[in-house]
Amino acid sequence: MPLELHPLPAEEFQSWMARSTAEYVSDLVAAGSSQRKAQEEADRAMVRAFPTGLPSCTNAVFTLEHGILGAVGYVWIGHDTSGDPASWWVWDIVVDSGYRGKGFGRQTMNLAEEYARDHGARTLGLNVFGFNQSARGLYESLGYETTSIKMRKSL
Repeated sequence: MPLELHPLPAEEFQSWMARSTAEYVSDLVAAGSSQRKAQEEADRAMVRAFPTGLPSCTNAVFTLEHGILGAVGYVWIGHDTSGDPASWWVWDIVVDSGYRGKGFGRQTMNLAEEYARDHGARTLGLNVFGFNQSARGLYESLGYETTSIKMRKSL
């Protein structure tokens, strides 16, 4: 059964923002950032993306709805930070742990591409942390190309 994107209800936005921020902080710390710097970066990103405290058509948050299972995750998609309205970004995508490996990530990315295209996007980018090999494999299988690589060695 295919997924559908449902706009996140306004009354759920603050709890979603807290969850998304916490997950981003966790990823930044796993990638080597300090807790303080990770929290500051995550907070800045949220304020920049949602200056009114709510999503918009150019920074949209959707629940991933399955006809039988209900909500299986979420996706946040919007303009990138380049200032080019035709350059879009997948800012956050989460398929809840109990639903991974069932093709929902692939379906979500296809739906995100469709949404972005329908809103004037000519490109869609994303960031994937180096430790997330399964996500990287998915994105590469969908035709996403590596545009930069950040490397680090622990001493």
